[in-house]
Amino acid sequence: MITLLGLFAGLLTTGCWFPQLIRSWRTRSTGDISWAYLAALTVGIGLWLVYGSLTGDLAIICSNAVTLAALLTLGAFKAVFERGAARLIPPETEGVDPQ
Repeated sequence: MITLLGLFAGLLTTGCWFPQLIRSWRTRSTGDISWAYLAALTVGIGLWLVYGSLTGDLAIICSNAVTLAALLTLGAFKAVFERGAARLIPPETEGVDPQ
């Protein structure tokens, strides 16, 4: 019963990442998500995954493995979308006041 509770909690907390992934994919925008936030959360989730693996806790392993995959995907989106946005700004207009 305790494992089911943990799996349900993991489903809810992990599932909250999918609307963000879908929105980021549709809008091709991740500018409101900081690299520091993504890095800290990704490392933390990775450590939870290691902890779950060492203790054999199925709920922690499953939820954090899926969350880690979602965060890595979001990080990849951010890298690709920022690189693409940088290419859209002509070099001669960078740093020029539009007034």
